[in-house]
Amino acid sequence: MTDAVMDWHKVAELDDLPEGRVMSVTAGTRSLALVHFDGQYAAMDNHCPHQGGPLGEGAIEKGVDGACWLRCPWHGWDFDPLTGKPPGGHEDSGQDTFPVEARGDGIYVGVPKAGDRNATVSDLIVDSLTNWGLDTVFGMVGHSNLGLADALRIAEGDGRISYFAIRHEGAASFAASGYGKLTGRPAACLAIAGPGATNMMTGLWDAKVDRAPILALTGQVQEQVIGVHAFQDIDLEAAFNPVARFSETVRPNSNHGELAAQAMKTALVEADVSHLIFPDNVQILPRPDAKPTAPAGRLTSNRLSADPDSVGAAVDAINAAQRPMIIVGYGARDAMDQVTALAERLHAPVATTFKAKGQIADRHPLAAGVLGRSGTPIASWFMNEVDLLIVFGASFSDHTGIYPTAKTIQVDLDPMRLAKRHPVDVPVRGEVGVTAVQLADAVAPSGEDQRAEIAERWRLWREEKASRIAQDRGQGPSAAAVFDALTRLAPEDAILCVDVGNNAYSFGRYFEPAGAQRFLMSGYLGSIGFAFPAAMGAWAATQRDERFKGRKVISVSGDGGFGQYAMEFTTAVQYRMNICHILLNNSELGKISKEQRDGEWPVWQTHLVNPAFAGFARSCGGHGDLVTETSQLDAAIEKALAIEGPALVEVKADGKLV
Repeated sequence: MTDAVMDWHKVAELDDLPEGRVMSVTAGTRSLALVHFDGQYAAMDNHCPHQGGPLGEGAIEKGVDGACWLRCPWHGWDFDPLTGKPPGGHEDSGQDTFPVEARGDGIYVGVPKAGDRNATVSDLIVDSLTNWGLDTVFGMVGHSNLGLADALRIAEGDGRISYFAIRHEGAASFAASGYGKLTGRPAACLAIAGPGATNMMTGLWDAKVDRAPILALTGQVQEQVIGVHAFQDIDLEAAFNPVARFSETVRPNSNHGELAAQAMKTALVEADVSHLIFPDNVQILPRPDAKPTAPAGRLTSNRLSADPDSVGAAVDAINAAQRPMIIVGYGARDAMDQVTALAERLHAPVATTFKAKGQIADRHPLAAGVLGRSGTPIASWFMNEVDLLIVFGASFSDHTGIYPTAKTIQVDLDPMRLAKRHPVDVPVRGEVGVTAVQLADAVAPSGEDQRAEIAERWRLWREEKASRIAQDRGQGPSAAAVFDALTRLAPEDAILCVDVGNNAYSFGRYFEPAGAQRFLMSGYLGSIGFAFPAAMGAWAATQRDERFKGRKVISVSGDGGFGQYAMEFTTAVQYRMNICHILLNNSELGKISKEQRDGEWPVWQTHLVNPAFAGFARSCGGHGDLVTETSQLDAAIEKALAIEGPALVEVKADGKLV
């Protein structure tokens, strides 16, 4: 071939390849085996025709016939080192070869000029997914998802998606879960077949049980070896069946665009897990002559009003009550203006579940804080004094502390969540915001004005908190002091991701949220390690979603939780993620130690050996600061919040003062 149809690429230095050796090189995108033999250089296709073994990782060996052969490292197929021809019996044509020149500055190989990239099945599916609103993917590129990964590469180049390469697939699914919880839209997590896919399970379950939309994209072994005990071959349809509301394998003759549409629609409408499986050979099939799908005409509003009979029964119960109390769960997060307006009409206290923390600011005169194990005495006090509970978007978890003994109105869009665990007096099916307006328009301003009582209860609790903040046993800051500092310093529109353990209970009890802050946590699954990957997902949302642009992302964990995905701090550094992580380090799984003591068990196997986390953060290329005394908290947190990029504040906390 002439230079007009060839591209020449430098593939090696002159002294890189000794005589009698072979190595793998890349010319453009072509993978080649470069040979130095008998004083000559040669280059041939690097893929053995048997099973694609890399000839460049093989060796030049003398055969029984005395001739020298380039031997494939996988199964021993032989090829002439200079011509690529086999000794016979394999492939008559042999390997494709390419011209080589040894120039003054290195070894060059000529390959045909690259033509237009051939569009694939993966391109059609990715085009459909992005049409449906997919704009963020967390994942790990690997050998069984390369065709799909290349389609994602094209979409990233076009600006349609942002792709973040993580260090562990579990972090990818937690990040996508955090993204879905914050935005109400699915991000995707990408993995290879086998262990890559199974590593994502915990984050997918976290999204499922907390009703966050999420999309899993998994590679799979080639179709012809599925089910025959091939390398990394597991039945992904069966493995994902319990967690995925929609899970389908992409086949050569599938309606590929429609598979993508069903996956995205299921995730969006059902607020659940969708999963697409891509066999290796199908990913690179030529793109069918079909248009990508789009959501126009396929989605509808869920702003459903409640039926008049249910509303009437609820209004009667409210008008008869003297001390009503409103409970809001995470399902009310997008309707707090309407719920708060109802509360103000009734002068009723508003308490939240832990997952719903911050949906009403603690400074609001009707706010009663968090109910349950992570709660405040204010919420507990009013729970014991009410004669009517009005519950919006909450499902009476055993951790919440909603007593079913009081007369109860429950409002939810999902009929399965109404009276799910026990009967309620007035179940009302309807979208929370619409129903709250229906009730506010119909009820009479009634009952006691409880604002003065709420204020008094907050005064008493803040006095007690002040005494806890001041407590110092000389073994590091207390949790109360940490979250007092964070309350004062966190931006009023911050997004906070909270882990599992004593740090979470203390956060629920001591941190006082402002009105525009958002909180993400592993609610029903309660998975340790959630906070930092979820913060990565939240930060990604601040780059794509106008509602959250410019907002600071803060994550909070203990040392046990951060240790689960500590290497993802390097991911945050790689992408300059603006995340501030507050790490309470007591060298212990403190919550488990506490449960062992409370259960009258010996404390056993909860001690942790940790690195210097602040130093670790610095070694990764981020900001790290160490706090050992309460007096250092404000300066350290303030400095970390000002950092543009990943920052970690390690607090050597007193594990007994939670």
